Amino acid sequence: MSDSQTVSAAVAKLYDIYPFPPEPLLDEPPPGYNWRWNWLAAYNFCTGRKPQNQNIRILDAGCGSGVGTEYLVHLNPQAQVVAIDISKGTLEVAKERCQRSGADRVEFHHLSLYDVEQIPGEFDFINSVGVLHHLPDPIRGIQALAKKLAPGGLMHIFVYGELGRWEIQLMQRAIALLQGNRKGDYPDGVQIGRKLFASLPENNRIVKREKERWAMENHRDECFADMYVHPQETDYNIDTLFELIDASGLEFIGFSNPGFWQLERLLDKAPELIERAKELTQRERYRLIELLDPEVTHYEFFLGRPPITKIDWSADNTVLDAIPELNPCIDGFPSQTLFNYDYQIVNLSPAEFEFMQNCDSKSTVSDILTKVELGLNEVRKLLKLQMILLTPNYS
Repeated sequence: MSDSQTVSAAVAKLYDIYPFPPEPLLDEPPPGYNWRWNWLAAYNFCTGRKPQNQNIRILDAGCGSGVGTEYLVHLNPQAQVVAIDISKGTLEVAKERCQRSGADRVEFHHLSLYDVEQIPGEFDFINSVGVLHHLPDPIRGIQALAKKLAPGGLMHIFVYGELGRWEIQLMQRAIALLQGNRKGDYPDGVQIGRKLFASLPENNRIVKREKERWAMENHRDECFADMYVHPQETDYNIDTLFELIDASGLEFIGFSNPGFWQLERLLDKAPELIERAKELTQRERYRLIELLDPEVTHYEFFLGRPPITKIDWSADNTVLDAIPELNPCIDGFPSQTLFNYDYQIVNLSPAEFEFMQNCDSKSTVSDILTKVELGLNEVRKLLKLQMILLTPNYS
């Protein structure tokens, strides 16, 4: 068995013992939404417009216990979903989860990401959350996925960041040292880790970070094992992240939390430094931000296979002729106070609220503005806030 196969077998063993994520199985669709798994919302975020096609193929690459798979099926009612995972035990949990919640448009395969070429055809949307960083060769993994992405398709990726996981790395190494030749006995590793946290002083940096950030989820052994006794983990920084992205051959579209990557939120009091930072490349600015705010525990972002056409809504006629509809990932409408796609509270003005009430997927912006006193810049604001989707009218 090669080193890569040995590591993959160890990863599969961990998840056979501790299926992850350990979310409860429900006899109904999952609550809420994750907009990154909704094709309409994700496509709009990446391109500025509603996608032309909703009858798509989705790949959940490394589906684990099926939490994301379940959402992908329920949030994309016209899509066909394929899910793969290396752990047979975890895959059984995923199958039961989807069966119980009525997520019946999904096909499961016990398969490594490396072997994804065995699945015929291409995919319009590939979701891979928390997987690439657990592969012995992440570059080989992302390249395998990239080959399955259709032209114009999107890939949603989540990988770990080294700066925000520094204390986790220390505890991982401490547990491994104490395990010695029992490394690979995951319940033993969990027991050692629990004893360490119980025994260390309360003001210990690792203990404080655990209590502040992770303790609520880590009371479950599945989460604790995934975090502290995993046999394979690669943590990234901006430089190594873009090495991974560049190796995929795909286009980097952007991080799914763009607000974090604005230098102004950190250096608003030093405009001269913001001005100086304009001399840096975009990637250097990203690196500067994470160095100044080293809370990055993970990177979540979108890649695409060209042609990815981003629409420009700066021309008034283009906006006026477009057909608006509500973003499917908002919660609380109809109300002037609601949650946006990122579960942030948004307070609509009376005119904005009235505009959104008139978004019937048939009327153009021009039609609605004959009934509602709202300016085009306010319409663009709703679009920028991801409150509405626009479909261009080229007829």
